[in-house]
Amino acid sequence: MKTPNLIILYVEDPERSREFYENLLGRPALPGYPSYQCFEMDGGMFLGLWSTSARDFLSSGSGHRSELAFQVTTAEEVDQLYTSWLEKGVTMEQEPKMAVFGKTFVALDPDGHRLRVCTGD
Repeated sequence: MKTPNLIILYVEDPERSREFYENLLGRPALPGYPSYQCFEMDGGMFLGLWSTSARDFLSSGSGHRSELAFQVTTAEEVDQLYTSWLEKGVTMEQEPKMAVFGKTFVALDPDGHRLRVCTGD
């Protein structure tokens, strides 16, 4: 069986989301389409941003029941990313705190997708 290597987030405005993620990730999107943008991440993973108004989009679900998580090594890295993302104007849903799995915070992208940064203690 193949290993999953693409996460797709449904977005209202792929161009707005592309700009947000280019700023957040510090890397450009791959060449895309008006209804779909994509980023190559480290380790062979890709992040796709698919327009909910695309001609071929179909989803019976709603809401955000998942998170895009960025696992870092230390609690200091969590704090550094929190400060950096705040400076970039990223909306925060949860300030840094200790959870059962380590230090964490949660940010939101323009469509309300949860972006978690955490350690793997």
